[in-house]
Amino acid sequence: MGERSAGMFSGKPCNGRVLIMDDEPDIRKVVRVNLEKAGYEVMEAEDGEKAIEEIHRDENPILMDAIICDIRMPKINGVEAINYFQTQFPRVPLIVMTGHPDVEMASSFLQSGVTDYLVKPVDSEKLRAVVAKAVESKDNSFV
Repeated sequence: MGERSAGMFSGKPCNGRVLIMDDEPDIRKVVRVNLEKAGYEVMEAEDGEKAIEEIHRDENPILMDAIICDIRMPKINGVEAINYFQTQFPRVPLIVMTGHPDVEMASSFLQSGVTDYLVKPVDSEKLRAVVAKAVESKDNSFV
């Protein structure tokens, strides 16, 4: 597929744009730094409500290549956010990242179309591999 243009964010090539939703600032920071080192443009939001606001802050929605979402968050929680993004942006891969693993919930998410399910703390290499796979699956869905 080649390198993407980072658009209005910076002049350097970008592997894709990823949104991280997590109410823990330290988790968001670790994930952001990890993904930025791997060449991704990263946006952060502390809950589903802020994520939706961030994506819609301009006239046109900001296009994401992947969304990483915690489950337990205030206001609009992860389940509600995932439902929203699956409805509004069905081609954007969703990755669940939680500190409270639940086998039934993981199975339910994966059956409903969530791309992957990660348990915190997430290994850096695994995080990068899952995001790369998700972004690639989005690119291939347009072929």
